[in-house]
Amino acid sequence: MRTVAANNWSVLNNIIYKIYTTADLTLMRQQFLEQMKMVLDFDGAEFYLTEVNEGHKFCRSVKYNCEIDGEGMFHEMMKKSTLSFLGKSIVFRETDIIPTEIRLKSSYYKEYYVLNNWQYSMHLLLGDGKDCVGLVTLYRTIGKDNFDSDDMFIFELMKDHLLFRLSEERRNRQEIQEKLTVSEAVQKYHLTKRENTILSLLMKGKDNNEISGELVISVNTLKKHILNIYRKLDINHRVQLFKMIKEKE
Repeated sequence: MRTVAANNWSVLNNIIYKIYTTADLTLMRQQFLEQMKMVLDFDGAEFYLTEVNEGHKFCRSVKYNCEIDGEGMFHEMMKKSTLSFLGKSIVFRETDIIPTEIRLKSSYYKEYYVLNNWQYSMHLLLGDGKDCVGLVTLYRTIGKDNFDSDDMFIFELMKDHLLFRLSEERRNRQEIQEKLTVSEAVQKYHLTKRENTILSLLMKGKDNNEISGELVISVNTLKKHILNIYRKLDINHRVQLFKMIKEKE
């Protein structure tokens, strides 16, 4: 059974903590690459996300000591490899999936590795069951040994934490994209003019007393209108309403 040095566990625990607690995803990925340098020897790194509506294209990269975009390189490498993505997260070295003779002659190796003075790479491909949600790649320069099983083990320890964070982020983005504006909800669910007005005021964050005062109706009458809105939208409370409707048009 592989073990991790006590001082490395401390660093890894801090990395995991920041994966979950750093709200900004770009900053989280930057911190991840910088801190992984404390437990793994590498000379360059990239951390990509994927977008479903762009054909799972790698995008929004965060780089560590990298100048050239490696997105196209990875796609070409995968075409030449024996690896098939089956929806699961996996850690692998480029040398595990492509014969040395082929990789050294490939255009991606000449145009990307050689220009950066790199020789070896290790990849963490993050999959949530059917989709790829991200890719982390670490590089080593010419003259260094290839990544070994201990390096891969440490990378493997980060797999589930990164996958959970990226999958949650993707779901949140999709929910935001799928939200309706007030006018879209009015049209889709056939709300009345009064319900339209009340929904608009609700989405501005006004409470029942403020709305009833503004519309000069009783709170009980207002509650009946709100219940009708909920019924038409097939929801039960205001939390669901804010998840379904955009606060601004």
